[in-house]
Amino acid sequence: MIEKVNNWCNIIQYSLLAPSCIFCASTGIGGKDLCSHCLQDFTKLAEHCDCCARPLPQSINHALCGQCQKHPPYFNKVYAAYQHQGEIRYLINQLKFANAFHYAKILGELVADCLLENAEIPNSIIPVPLHPKRYQQRGYNQSLEIAKIVAKKLKTPIDHKSCIRSKNTMHQIELNPQQRQENIQDCFQIKHPIQAKHIAILDDVITTGATANELAKTLKQAGVEKVDIWVCSRA
Repeated sequence: MIEKVNNWCNIIQYSLLAPSCIFCASTGIGGKDLCSHCLQDFTKLAEHCDCCARPLPQSINHALCGQCQKHPPYFNKVYAAYQHQGEIRYLINQLKFANAFHYAKILGELVADCLLENAEIPNSIIPVPLHPKRYQQRGYNQSLEIAKIVAKKLKTPIDHKSCIRSKNTMHQIELNPQQRQENIQDCFQIKHPIQAKHIAILDDVITTGATANELAKTLKQAGVEKVDIWVCSRA
């Protein structure tokens, strides 16, 4: 209960204050809590796989990585705003593990700016679901909170009811790639029929892609034709 009260205090506080950079306290730009100088420190993706956005050698451009060639994922394409390092990693970790609820707004705005440049807008956005027990512990779903900002800016509906997380899995960060695949297997379930043919799954970060791929598999088995992955960063 105390954590939920603190979360609401964060929401009220950061919705009323004028934008100022969370890193240096300078005036924010474009309504964001980031200044132009600090925003330059965020590292965008260099050469990467056209499908999963995994980093590739600098000499290779517009190609599929070996993993996607050997084992094509269920999702169609990953759109990642930045590399998972420095400032973006700090914001994600604070939102996810330190109850810094207000960082969802910054992250959502950064993702939306990236998507407006090069992404096809889907019929709806599905934030990666949290299991009810995990939601109760954290007090909010960070992916949903980021998705709310993205959806508003892109004028795209959110669907957070059609798919649920039916298994309370271990934190993926604690597992190696093989364990991540086993941990996440069959953990999502379709609760309501999905009419959308093109869906974007939204999450904070993609590492091995196991969670995104499992959810994409569940959605395509339910009749969705195209599934993109939208994330704040690519590890």
